[in-house]
Amino acid sequence: MIRESFQYLMSDSPPINSKPIQLAPKGCDLRCRRRPIQLLEDESPVDILWKKQKTGASAMAQKTQIEWTDATWNPVTGCTKIGPGCDNCYAERFAERWRGIPDHPYEQGFDLRLWPNRLAQPALWKKPRMIFVNSMSDLFHKKVPRAYIDRVFEAMESVDWHVYQVLTKRSSLMRNYVRGRYGDKDVPPHIWLGVSVEDDAHTSRIDHLRQVNSQARFVSFEPLLGPVGSASLDGIAWAIVGGESGPKARPMEGAWATEIRQLCDQSGTAFFFKQWGGPRPKSGGRTLDGEEWNGFPTHVVPQRILETLI
Repeated sequence: MIRESFQYLMSDSPPINSKPIQLAPKGCDLRCRRRPIQLLEDESPVDILWKKQKTGASAMAQKTQIEWTDATWNPVTGCTKIGPGCDNCYAERFAERWRGIPDHPYEQGFDLRLWPNRLAQPALWKKPRMIFVNSMSDLFHKKVPRAYIDRVFEAMESVDWHVYQVLTKRSSLMRNYVRGRYGDKDVPPHIWLGVSVEDDAHTSRIDHLRQVNSQARFVSFEPLLGPVGSASLDGIAWAIVGGESGPKARPMEGAWATEIRQLCDQSGTAFFFKQWGGPRPKSGGRTLDGEEWNGFPTHVVPQRILETLI
């Protein structure tokens, strides 16, 4: 498995007295051997931090729930739906739980917000880690100002001892931004760019991804809601596949996931099978065709970072 690590709650929860900007209303085996903190069944990281902030206690860390990363960093929160993969959005479900709760980081639910005070957070993490950028939003949402995206990229470029995983459904906007920022130059190798694809109707996002100058391109087929047909994964370093989880989870067929694994074999793409999904993420386990698939694109991790991650 990709190494399991602690996720600092501050990546999802700013100080209570901070003022966000509200934009709109509603295969490598890397393992960390630290002991994960056990959470109550229905208690989230943000729940714990909020209670500790209200009582003046210090923040604590927790084991990340996402197998393919180490920590999350959310300089933007909130989003709007643009496709069937968004229908049962876990981030919206979580954020809306707190709408109207005074002083909670998600007091305004899933409305789009900028959190400038979070831009410096990666610099506080001295040990290199894999960081999922905006697990609670989409950096390339059309209402996120370009100047703010610039600030996020400047933060990633300057704090270059981490690997940043930037995932979007707004693939053409990402492509256009990256072309404008870097021109004919390559994207820095510690900034990974990815797209989310739920079925064959949305594989054009992979084509947009191929149009950026990066060796560290990845695709998240999650939630996988249908076959992807003859989609090409040429030029893609990593593919992550997972079924939907949550109370309204739509089932994933094994043939769809096997099809992607075979496409990975054809293109030399590392294949990671995350989960079958169900009412809870771990409901169906994570074996496919009788085994676990833990592929990881070691070859695109900058060597100086890789040496500290192993």
